[in-house]
Amino acid sequence: MSGKMTETNVIPDASKAELLGYYRDMLLVRRFEEKSGQLYGMGLIGGFCHLYIGQEAVVVGVEAVAQEGDKRITAYRDHGHMLVCGMDPGGVMAELTGREGGFSKGKGGSMHMFSKDRHFYGGHGIVGAQVPIGAGLSFADRYLGNSCVTFTYFGDGAANQGQIYETFNMASLWKLPVVFVIENNQYAMGTSLARASSTAQLFTRGRAFDIPGEMVDGMDVLAVKARASAAAKHCRDGHGPYILEMMTYRYRGHSMSDPAKYRSREEVQRVRTERDPINMLRDAILQSGAAVEAELKAIDSEIKIVVSEAEKFARESPEPDADALWTDIYLPS
Repeated sequence: MSGKMTETNVIPDASKAELLGYYRDMLLVRRFEEKSGQLYGMGLIGGFCHLYIGQEAVVVGVEAVAQEGDKRITAYRDHGHMLVCGMDPGGVMAELTGREGGFSKGKGGSMHMFSKDRHFYGGHGIVGAQVPIGAGLSFADRYLGNSCVTFTYFGDGAANQGQIYETFNMASLWKLPVVFVIENNQYAMGTSLARASSTAQLFTRGRAFDIPGEMVDGMDVLAVKARASAAAKHCRDGHGPYILEMMTYRYRGHSMSDPAKYRSREEVQRVRTERDPINMLRDAILQSGAAVEAELKAIDSEIKIVVSEAEKFARESPEPDADALWTDIYLPS
């Protein structure tokens, strides 16, 4: 079990198509979330809205190693996970704006979208509640005897929830094929990790349950991919769960209603300037000669069109009929 953050300083064996694919996916999440923030400010998105800006490398790097049948489940900062696993941006935006064309027919909103086709099981509003569900998904795969893995995401704030450790115990005991991905953006809802955790390295909390883990540079998509690949192989080979603590950073507040006064503007700007995940990959691509500036600009133009079309689809999709209040409800007989 490593205590040192792993980093990738050079481009590993990755094709041009793969590198541009990672760049495109991260840019899609960034532009989509920027648009979501605009629509929220215009009153077109209601309720809670948690943006993923700054954390794009985590989900893109993990999804790069996912295989058909693998499952993913996360908390409420979930739009990026939806987009990268292949859910249609129009359907995601329509759900955010409460429209009938959304993935939950406009009734789930930002925190409660699902796609069985893409093996995406939410989006959960209760802190840490998705973690035992993720273990349950992986239990099903172990029971069925396939080689699928469940990627179960949670944040540094959720890491203090008791149900996390109940899940760790069961996952280790039953050798479940689950990768626990801690998205450590360092502030939880607004309290720094140093003030909320007695342990600086959250991945070490798996030691009591004999679960190996490591800390990863979550701003470097190539480092994320490399370690996620090793973690997934550990699970597929029948060795049980693995913990990846992704050291990342969110640029916006905890949610759209958070003024984020618990950190300085200088701190945020320093990360944007020195450690932005998209710019880091962009620089690596250009320096390696894998692509030229014009190709990256073309991707940016393409993504802007995709996001614009998603917004158009959402605006044109009707609101759910009032009768929809009585559908999709569990009603015991």
